[in-house]
Amino acid sequence: MKRLINFILILGIIIILYSCGEEFFDKEPPGTAAGKVMLNEKGVDVLLVGAYDALNGDQIFGGCMGTDWVYECASDNAYKGSQLGDQPPFNNLERYECLPSNEYMAQRWRDCFNGIGRSNNVINTLRLTQEGDSPIPDNRAKEIEGEAKFLRAWYHFKLTKVFRNIPYIKTEEELGMSPVEVPNTSEGWEGIEADLQVAIDNLPTSPPKGEIGRVDKYAAVAVKAMAHMYQNELNEAEPLLDMIITSNKFGLVDNFRDNYNIHTEHNIESIFEIEGCADASDRSYILAVLPTMHLIGKAGRGWGFYQPSYDLYETYQTNEDGLPVLDKEDRVSIPTDMGIASAEEFQPPDQQFDPRVDWTIARRGIPYLDWGIHEGREWLREQPNGGPFMSKKWMYWLYNESYTSSGGKRTGYNHRVIRYGSHILLWKAEILVEKGELDEARKLVNQIRNRAKNSDYVMGRCYSYVMDGSDYDVNYDEPAANYYIEPYPEGADAFSAQDKARKAVRMEIRLETALEGNRFFDLRRWGIDDQVLSDFIAEDVKFRTFMQGATYNPNKNDYWPLPVSQVDLQEGVLEQDPNYQ
Repeated sequence: MKRLINFILILGIIIILYSCGEEFFDKEPPGTAAGKVMLNEKGVDVLLVGAYDALNGDQIFGGCMGTDWVYECASDNAYKGSQLGDQPPFNNLERYECLPSNEYMAQRWRDCFNGIGRSNNVINTLRLTQEGDSPIPDNRAKEIEGEAKFLRAWYHFKLTKVFRNIPYIKTEEELGMSPVEVPNTSEGWEGIEADLQVAIDNLPTSPPKGEIGRVDKYAAVAVKAMAHMYQNELNEAEPLLDMIITSNKFGLVDNFRDNYNIHTEHNIESIFEIEGCADASDRSYILAVLPTMHLIGKAGRGWGFYQPSYDLYETYQTNEDGLPVLDKEDRVSIPTDMGIASAEEFQPPDQQFDPRVDWTIARRGIPYLDWGIHEGREWLREQPNGGPFMSKKWMYWLYNESYTSSGGKRTGYNHRVIRYGSHILLWKAEILVEKGELDEARKLVNQIRNRAKNSDYVMGRCYSYVMDGSDYDVNYDEPAANYYIEPYPEGADAFSAQDKARKAVRMEIRLETALEGNRFFDLRRWGIDDQVLSDFIAEDVKFRTFMQGATYNPNKNDYWPLPVSQVDLQEGVLEQDPNYQ
């Protein structure tokens, strides 16, 4: 499953195998992915692989199915970046001015329903196969149903993250009506949970067919727990998280960076991973890679979107005890090279940082993986618009360039959607805080902080402060910056009261998963989106001008409008979000 099977190619082979013989006139026309030719185990599995392939989506921007990177730019973690005039629909999303006519909405809708349609095709074809002359062995048939319903639930999940109310589309056989007649009268959680329960009941505890990349029982358990977390149903989420924790199948990798390296994919921490492929002939590479890479500089391969915010950068500072500064008003203002040309002198700050900062954010004077010292403004498309930073998690090491195609624009990197540490342990810590078990929550957070403390740090202290392209004075035996991180000690003030512990856990989630597409949705499910984003706008306009005049309305901007094209197409069936009528 690492290189997803090319659906068209395999389908063509199957059709050729079945297109000759004395029953020729009883067979389906060549080139059709329907009818008798698919009613067997091979045919159903080809359709299933096609359903997996939709995990990455087809649209880089509004769709961004694999990673949700575009929607993180509606949070305090990231800016659209690039140039002001590039991708105007993106500007509207970042400024909370998105209209039903915004093409990104139609892209998200199409990509989600493409995956849903493929999943339903598998379910329907499986049913017909089991009723026909070549039924699939029962154990494998149940696995296929579990995989397909997991995928169907996931695509609806991706839909309901963006749109307030959605139609939950099953097969016509299941619905007892035409799918095009299903209204959008709920958020879809009932259908999502039911499909995930089928997956939990039917899937084995390791990937079906022994093929890494297929989802197993624990992936379904994790996504169902995630669905409950999004609904603030903590009592329902906790036993699912406990099932994963007590399985003893998962743990933490030694190095934080190992969750973002092609050589350490499907490691002990990974629970649900979306496969990437560097084959330039298809669209199965992770669609966040090309736009989020630098356009300019030694590592210039992409388009220069998805620039980390100053607010995120500032969050990685630590105090004299190596702990996060939880309250924004207590943080110090950290100098950046905003407005400073690369050929002008700038000395990186000696502020204490959580070491995860330089595995997450690319900044001037710090090694950019193994591509060399980041030279600042000369590597950025439009610094006044997007700020002085670039994202780092999606970029590949130079020594891994053989795992790319299209001139390095497409990589074979996977996206670890749900991980044991970053998600399962920290979701459990959230629940413990709400139950009042603050010290137990502290211990879980400390597992994550100790891993960060004991991980490899970015090495290479640069003593050259003018980035003019010459040979720089770099000591690669020294850490690149002043890193200092410690776990919360017993009796820590941060865990002395529920409101403080809540801040500490949420901060850890931000530090650990920044730029992975979660931040906006986390703020919304915590019910603090209004407070955080209003404060963010007020501060960000002091750093750059883009957000001047923007406002965040939590009663409207917490979801996006249904695409007007779809509402018009299904007039009388789909209802536009009242906030956008």
